[in-house]
Amino acid sequence: MANKKINTYVPDYLVKPGEVLEEYLESYRMTQVELSERTGLTKKTINGIIKGKAPITPKTALKFEKTLGRPAHFWINIESDYQQDLERIEEKKRLQNSTDWLKKFPVRMMIKFKWINEKIDKLSQIEELCRFFGIASPEQWESIQYNYAVKFRKTNKTFYSPDALSTWLRKGELEAQKIQCKTFDKKKFKTKLKDIRNLTTKNDSNFMQELINKCAMSGVAVVIVPQLPKTGAYGATRWIGDKPMIQLSLRYKTNDQFWFNFFHEAAHIIKHGRKEIFIEADNIKDEKEEEANNFAKDFLIPISDLNEYITQEKRINQKNLICFSNKVKIAPGIVVGRLQHDKIIPFDRYNNLKIRYEWSNFVNE
Repeated sequence: MANKKINTYVPDYLVKPGEVLEEYLESYRMTQVELSERTGLTKKTINGIIKGKAPITPKTALKFEKTLGRPAHFWINIESDYQQDLERIEEKKRLQNSTDWLKKFPVRMMIKFKWINEKIDKLSQIEELCRFFGIASPEQWESIQYNYAVKFRKTNKTFYSPDALSTWLRKGELEAQKIQCKTFDKKKFKTKLKDIRNLTTKNDSNFMQELINKCAMSGVAVVIVPQLPKTGAYGATRWIGDKPMIQLSLRYKTNDQFWFNFFHEAAHIIKHGRKEIFIEADNIKDEKEEEANNFAKDFLIPISDLNEYITQEKRINQKNLICFSNKVKIAPGIVVGRLQHDKIIPFDRYNNLKIRYEWSNFVNE
């Protein structure tokens, strides 16, 4: 079957209904007065349509159908097309004042990641960006930005762009909408986390689809979205309607960071409110973030097991570190990350045990 191409051509001129009506009157050698008498419409109405000051209503279209021999939908369509084209021209004028709005966003990166299509002119690019955000025009941007970035706090605001962050969050939202999730069940999700913990021992990134599936079965959408410049975000948790979602950026590409971030976000779903938006970045600290940190640390490596290991081993080396990781059924790299974070070993020790994830392992281009 041949592909049907959709005609997206938009004319830059207006076909006025009055001009079409005038042509019909000329072909029938009929005056406006005679058309008024034949249709029962006032002379003022007929003249108003011809001059573009009055619309062709459905009632008028029915009268023209009987008088001029063209079906009512012909006249209604002419009027509808004219009004749409008129609005497009007005919208184009409004968009010409919104080119500065376009500069706020990482458009080149969005095109590179294939989130939006590249357009040949700024006005078309603005329209493309509006479609991405699901807004009619840039005027609506301020009213929806609250949904994405208003609660984000960052110490170094010099390199932080709320518009770039909103873009990253919006992409996560769009990806989450594609995931078919069952109704959220907190108890089931907590149980699934135990199964998900076993995925940390896998030596490659083939676990990702399994992670997404396990979470979806308990009603949670998990998405990975590339980090954008000037965001600094490596994780986010929020609710889209009745569906909670976890968004990760793979900013820190080693397995210890990835899994800690995932369980940190999972903690927000289990412990904190549905109306809150949690966005993770450097230098963000508060009570709920610390609570999520502690949940992730203890879930991955119980503190009692870690203390026992540290006490028994007078000197930590790679061999006993791997033995301990096997004992607690966790990836050695995650143990290394925990020991480094707790300042039990230097940050340059045993990094060879960490697994590094690359985008090519997660994304099918």
